[in-house]
Amino acid sequence: MYDFHTHTYLSDGTLSPLELIRRAAEKGYRGIALTDHVGMGSLERVIREIVEDCRLARCHWDIVAIPGVELTHVPAPAIREVSRQAKKLGACIVVVHGETITEPVEKGTNLAAVQSPDVDILAHPGLLTLEEARLAAANSVHVEISARKGHCLTNGHVAQLALAAGVKLVLNSDAHDSPDLLTQAFAVAVLKGSGLNETELEQVLSTNPQALVNELTLPGLS
Repeated sequence: MYDFHTHTYLSDGTLSPLELIRRAAEKGYRGIALTDHVGMGSLERVIREIVEDCRLARCHWDIVAIPGVELTHVPAPAIREVSRQAKKLGACIVVVHGETITEPVEKGTNLAAVQSPDVDILAHPGLLTLEEARLAAANSVHVEISARKGHCLTNGHVAQLALAAGVKLVLNSDAHDSPDLLTQAFAVAVLKGSGLNETELEQVLSTNPQALVNELTLPGLS
């Protein structure tokens, strides 16, 4: 199990970075990205702390702990620059908080995310358009199927468009506490509920996450 979208007490989660990683390892995760909410002002502080704790976890535990961030309610025209700065400061994965139907996310956020070369994942994109999906595919931006309450409401729509456009999908928990972490059974249920078949399930749960991890430049990661 891989999960590329989680939160610690560095933003609105409840656990420390190391405790979240530890609980994920105990739950059988192969890899987890810590992606706390950030804007430009909090980038340096959050990334510095997460990088150190992920490095420590990788040294001692059998889990790929990945330092990342989620750009949340960042003005759409600034997403390219903020994501570039996040990578420069040491984030290995940049997630953008997409246009979920449950929040007043600025229109144009999805489009800015899939056009930004330093963005890896567009999270909970809500009513994703075919244009956005095609750009995500062309620019190698993964699109999220969300297991999070509320954000998951458009999973079927997102999956249908993304698959038609050739987008690489990933399933993420958007965990804010340990009970939010995924089990294999629940992950399969979410994806089946999103309309995926068995071949597509394997792609989303195994092939796409492993390929994404293999692309990362992460000390100690083979």
